[in-house]
Amino acid sequence: MNMLFFRSEEALDQWLVSKKAERGALLTILKLWELSQDWYQDRLAPEYHGRTVEQVQDIFKEVGLTSEFWSA
Repeated sequence: MNMLFFRSEEALDQWLVSKKAERGALLTILKLWELSQDWYQDRLAPEYHGRTVEQVQDIFKEVGLTSEFWSA
C-alpha cells in the first residue's frame, strides 16, 4: 500500500485517469494528523512490540476510518 499526496481532489482524479487506477481511501491532512497521533504515540516505548490486527482496527475506528478499505 502506498500513500500519495495531492493538492486537490481534482488533481487526484486526473492522476487516477492518467494511471488507469482505482481510488483508494482519501484522507484530509487533518485526518492524517489525527491518525498519526494514535498510530505513533507509543512507538518509542521500550515495551512496544508491534500491534495485532485488532489493535490496528481499533485505532482506525477511533479516528473514524470505518469504510471497507480500512478493514482487515
